[in-house]
Amino acid sequence: MQVKITVNGQPREDAVEPRMLLVHYLRDVAGLTGTHVGCETTLCGACTILMNGQAVKSCTMLAVQADGAKLTTIEGLAKNGQLHPLQEGFWEKHGLQCGFCTPGMIMAAVDLLSRNKNPSDEEIRHALEGNLCRCTGYQHIVEAVQYAAHKMR
Repeated sequence: MQVKITVNGQPREDAVEPRMLLVHYLRDVAGLTGTHVGCETTLCGACTILMNGQAVKSCTMLAVQADGAKLTTIEGLAKNGQLHPLQEGFWEKHGLQCGFCTPGMIMAAVDLLSRNKNPSDEEIRHALEGNLCRCTGYQHIVEAVQYAAHKMR
């Protein structure tokens, strides 16, 4: 099947198998490996991207379901060599260790900050509860999101 998908602002048209998962389309067809394959059941959130501005888990969505959509991956956040405030926040506030969950965490946080410019710690934790991290203990991740929220206001 042919799909037309805009990925990180770049229009694409690709032939895909009808059963191809969106995460595999991004990694194997589009060559964007920042979106990670974790649990493949939507539990871990490592595959989180933005579809038409909203966070979605790409591991249980078919590529054909994204036909006509605008997708943003972690690779699409930095502009003109400048890190997105959330990427910067994760760096500055030590919100990552191994980095496996980081792209999904950041993309879920982008969605949150697009809807709530000044979230409380509780609101951040609630927004990220579908994303799992086995390294940081979450406090640094919350601090990274607060850093970005402050910088973006």
